[in-house]
Amino acid sequence: MERFIGNIDAKTDIKGRVFIPAIFRKILQTAGEMHLVLRRDIFQDCLVLYPASVWNDELSELRSKLNKWDEEEQQVFRQFSLEAEILEMDASGRILIPKRYMLSAKITTDVRFVGLDHTIELWNREILEKTTLSSDTFKDSVKKYLGSK
Repeated sequence: MERFIGNIDAKTDIKGRVFIPAIFRKILQTAGEMHLVLRRDIFQDCLVLYPASVWNDELSELRSKLNKWDEEEQQVFRQFSLEAEILEMDASGRILIPKRYMLSAKITTDVRFVGLDHTIELWNREILEKTTLSSDTFKDSVKKYLGSK
């Protein structure tokens, strides 16, 4: 599957439906991905939209690293799964974001879709802007992680 790249602003309707941006929708349709999985991000106040095949790969990887006979590890797996919901795009390319997810990400009407590798993040624009690094910090981090040793 191609990677999702870019960030696009959109608006939800009164019911919480939103059009998946055309560029992302095309990638999903080309890959035959009509089912999606939505969950809250672990680290940030945003939502993560997974194509079903990517979600299944993530879940399989997590399952392979956790012992289902260990109480704490089973609880981590359960919570990761519990906070996810299967969504389906309608014929127009819209998804319905459940209210509890919109509330947890503080998304009202405006939503920013951010392509992030094989997933798509959904953000409240103002919160996203507060999480971005300063130019100098970003530059230093890129040098640190990508610079030659």
